[in-house]
Amino acid sequence: MSAPSRRPAAGSRPALGRVEPGRAELSAAETSAATRRAATSRAGSPQARTAPVEPHQAGTSPAAATSRFLDVGIVGAGRVGAVLGAALARAGHRVVGVSGFSPASVARIERLLPQAPLLPPDQVPVGADLVLLCVPDDALAGLVHGLVESGSIRAGQVVAHTSGAHGTAVLAPAVAVGAQALALHPAMTFTGHPFDIDRVAAGISFGVTAPDGLRVLATRLVADLGGSVEWISEPARPLYHAGLAHGANHLVTLVNESMDRLRDAGVIHPERVLGPLLTAALENTLNHGDGALTGPVARGDAGTIARHVAALQAVAPDSVPVYLALARRTADRAIASGRLRPRDAEPLLGVLAPAPTVAEVSA
Repeated sequence: MSAPSRRPAAGSRPALGRVEPGRAELSAAETSAATRRAATSRAGSPQARTAPVEPHQAGTSPAAATSRFLDVGIVGAGRVGAVLGAALARAGHRVVGVSGFSPASVARIERLLPQAPLLPPDQVPVGADLVLLCVPDDALAGLVHGLVESGSIRAGQVVAHTSGAHGTAVLAPAVAVGAQALALHPAMTFTGHPFDIDRVAAGISFGVTAPDGLRVLATRLVADLGGSVEWISEPARPLYHAGLAHGANHLVTLVNESMDRLRDAGVIHPERVLGPLLTAALENTLNHGDGALTGPVARGDAGTIARHVAALQAVAPDSVPVYLALARRTADRAIASGRLRPRDAEPLLGVLAPAPTVAEVSA
C-alpha cells in the first residue's frame, strides 16, 4: 500500500490561506474572514490531520510547566519554520502540528518534520504550548488577528514569531485573550534544507523581544537551539532588522555586482577570484572593524578611483551611483577612524562628489 499523501485533503485548504516565504497572500481582513469561516464549519468538515491532537487545559502556562519540553505548533512551513521545527524536535520538544499548503512547504514537512501532523493553520495551536508563527513580516498582523478571531489562541499559550522587523506589539490581539508574546528572530539566512539544522546547532544569535516573565523561557529555547540571545527592545526592532538587512541582503547584491563586473573584464570564474578575498575581508572586518579597510579609498588614491568610475560608466553605468555612494561612505568612515587624513582625502572626495544637477548648473 502506498503511503498517504501529506497534502491537505480536497476541501480542507488551510483556513488562513497560503502563506509562503517572501509573500503575503491574504490581507488582515481576508485572514479574519477565512478564520471565522473555519471556526463555524470546523465541527462538520473533514480536516487534514495525520494524528489527533487533544487540547491542553485552558490557562496552562508553559513558562510555569513542570515538563522540560514543550508541545510546539508551527504556522508556516517555509524555510525558517520547517528548519526551526526540526531543530526544536532534535532538542526534545514535540512538534504537534504544522501548516503548509504549497508543494514546496509540504515537501519540507515531509523532509524535515515527517512525524508532525499536517494541519490547517487555525488548528495548529490546538494542542500547542508554544505557537510559532513563521510567515512574512507583512502577513504577520493579519495572521494573528485571524487566529484570535477563530478562537485558535487560548490563555496561557506562548505565541511567538520569527520576524526580525516586528517585536511583540504585533501579537497584541493574542495577549488580549491571555496568551504570552515572544519575538524570536534567528539571525541567519535559511535554505529550507536539512543542513540548515546543523548550521543553527553550530551556534547563531537570536534577536529576542520578550516581557520579563518570558525571559527565562526564551533563554532556554534559544539554548536548546544551540544559540545565544541578543535582547532587543521593542522600539529598536526596526533598526535591528535594518542592520541585518543592510549587511546580509545588500551583501548579496554587492557580491553579484562585483562578479558581473569581473565577467565584463573577462574573468571566467569570478567566484574563485572573490571567494578568498571576500572571506578574508569579512573575517578581518568582524574582528577589527574599520581597521580592516584596505584599498584605494583607504590610501586616498583619487586617480585610481577616477579610472574605476570611468570604466564603470562605459560598461555598466547603472553601477556608478552605487559605487560612488559606497566609496563616499567608505571615505567618511576611513577619515573618522583615522585611516585616512582629511588633507589626503580632499582630492578623493572631489572625485566622489555627486555630479551637479541641471538646476544647479543653470543657477
